Amino acid sequence: MFLIHRKRISIKFALVLCLYSFSFYGQQPADFVNPFVGTSNFGATYPGPIAPRGMASISPFNVTGPQNLPLEKDSRWLSNPYVHENTFLTGFSQVNLSGVGCPDLGVILLMPTTGDVETNHLKYGSTYSNEVAKTGYYSSKIDRYDIQAEFTASKRVGVSKFTFNKGQSNILLNLGLGLTNEQGAMVKVVSSTEIEGMRSVGSFCYNNPEAAYPVYFVAKFSKPADDFGVWKKPAKYEGVEAQWMGYNGKTRLMEHSTKMVVGDSIGSYFSYNFEKSATVEVKIGVSYVSIENARENLERETGNKSFDEIYKETYNEWNTLLSRIMVEGGTDEEKTIFYTALYHTLIHPNTLNDFNGEYPEIKTGKIGKTEGTRYTVFSLWDTYRNLHQLMSLVYPQQQSNMIKSMLEMYDENGWLPKWELNSTETFTMVGDPASIVITDTYLKGIQDFDVQKAYEAMLKSADQMDNNPLRPGLKDYIEKGYLTTKDKGSVSTTQEYNSADYSIALLADALGNKKDYIQFKNRSISYRKLFDKELKLLHPKNEDGSFYEPFNPLSGANFEENIGFIEGNAWQYAFMVPHDIEGLIKLMGGKKAFTNQLKKVFDTKQFDMANEPDIAYPYLFNYVKGEEWRSQQLVQELVKKYFKNAPDGIPGNDDTGVMSAWLVYSMMGLYPISPGDPLYTITTPMFDKITIQLDSKYYKNKTLVIERIGNSNGKIDKIELNGNIYKGFFISHSNLVNGVHLKVFLK
Repeated sequence: MFLIHRKRISIKFALVLCLYSFSFYGQQPADFVNPFVGTSNFGATYPGPIAPRGMASISPFNVTGPQNLPLEKDSRWLSNPYVHENTFLTGFSQVNLSGVGCPDLGVILLMPTTGDVETNHLKYGSTYSNEVAKTGYYSSKIDRYDIQAEFTASKRVGVSKFTFNKGQSNILLNLGLGLTNEQGAMVKVVSSTEIEGMRSVGSFCYNNPEAAYPVYFVAKFSKPADDFGVWKKPAKYEGVEAQWMGYNGKTRLMEHSTKMVVGDSIGSYFSYNFEKSATVEVKIGVSYVSIENARENLERETGNKSFDEIYKETYNEWNTLLSRIMVEGGTDEEKTIFYTALYHTLIHPNTLNDFNGEYPEIKTGKIGKTEGTRYTVFSLWDTYRNLHQLMSLVYPQQQSNMIKSMLEMYDENGWLPKWELNSTETFTMVGDPASIVITDTYLKGIQDFDVQKAYEAMLKSADQMDNNPLRPGLKDYIEKGYLTTKDKGSVSTTQEYNSADYSIALLADALGNKKDYIQFKNRSISYRKLFDKELKLLHPKNEDGSFYEPFNPLSGANFEENIGFIEGNAWQYAFMVPHDIEGLIKLMGGKKAFTNQLKKVFDTKQFDMANEPDIAYPYLFNYVKGEEWRSQQLVQELVKKYFKNAPDGIPGNDDTGVMSAWLVYSMMGLYPISPGDPLYTITTPMFDKITIQLDSKYYKNKTLVIERIGNSNGKIDKIELNGNIYKGFFISHSNLVNGVHLKVFLK
């Protein structure tokens, strides 16, 4: 009797404990993601669904509206399809970029309406309400038509679900709208349940206007349309030519047409006559290879799966990846900020290859095929600083495939990528960042790629003076040690080349090439020739070697034109030599002078949290013994000031996840201080415990635990690694991942 009673108590206690655990731990990492973060304040993210590193994504498109509603596409520089403050919706785009600074994609717009078919987006557009955005899902009510719109996505397929009331209902597919600088499309109704077509996109940042390319699609509808057709707005003609062409400016509506239609302002519609409330699901498969591949992507990924089944699969995939880092302690708000940032780092680079492995090669015009993943959208001027380092630590298999993708581009194009987008090279920004990413990856033990080919590619970009698209001005750089004022952003470009050369030196050393090591190590510190001892800043030089005058060190901030700097001023570039901080300390006159100059960046409000050149600066106080507390204090202050669980929760453009990666690292209490070097600097973790699941293919330990002990607002008192006192505030990648438990004790 006693045993039975005891057993019942145990079962009851276990049940209570289980329920308690579920309520306490019930929220998964994916539940903390808020996709609205970054949709304001020029963050350039979007709230719609995407699978991890997906090709297809869906975003509400609200940047075009009548004059009394924001915003016409060309009325301002817009690089994103959705701005949180806007209220006028003209559809839902099916391929989008997240956190970029120039417009492209944002095309293939799906829009549900009711009543007679209207093809002018300014007339059929609507306000919307009741927005819900979460991992892999978005929904809103389209006010004008009282339609509930829901969306999810698989890797290469966008899935829409529209709930209509009784009466005539329409689903429009508009190929005339988009963010891209290119025009031109094709559409064909295949049947009453299927549409296929193509939209031209490209000319990102207007840097390469010849680089237009197609995105193909196939749309399948869950219900056959009662009526369908296509529309085309003819090209505009004037005067006698207009009379001869019979042009009257009106859009032609071609009912029941199954003929292919080609043009700039074209689209298709499916109409239904519902006798009661009804739901229509639309699956749109996309491909950068062909319509046939878009159809195969759709069938192989989504087939007969329901909306809810696809959403669940995508949610689970997201949750598995986000769970690679588990945090304990902290508020729900802090967890939301953290996991949303991690989510944003897993969007780009994204998948380019189709389900069958095919992808468009860069420049050749051929179709390649991969057994792994061919990645695209390499915003490398941004991502070389921290995003790829985060991938190497937490998602090394993805990072390995990213390096392999870069080397495939070298095979196809003859050069490593600079700012690659869907197998076009945009040549946006400056420097030679791929070399830094390759070295950083290799030295962290991710070495399952052809390192000799990589080294060959790096040397080509570093040494070929003629017809070198990656390093303009290389002749001056090699002969003088710096670019001159005749070149764009001469000082900052010199610094970027220095960083790349340092990484080449590191890889040369690892490969046993001492001659190259010495040569590139010496090249990597040539920025010193631009150092102005009076200003203690870097100062542009003319072709004759004299300092450029008149020189204003404050000029260049906030995207103001500046003769020596790219997207920044002399203060924001003053310390951007992360590989030679010890050398910079000597140039500035010692540690006290260095500290005072670094403090000025923050005290005079020259620090720009929203741009890359200076984002490592808060950590640089760790180089001066006794000043490390400044880094601990600054990082916490910056996180609280600039990162929020709100639409304006990113301090400007997310730059394909770089600002988000900065936050992820900062909240974990680590930062990859010197790109290329397998090295982190330590600051205060912002959670009680952080557990990183390590990939057994690359790292011997299953997990790495970072634990904070003591007052969360306190300064670091001591650090332990595996129970032993750890001296200093820098730790190698090897020591970190081969450790098990990093404890940070606070005063």
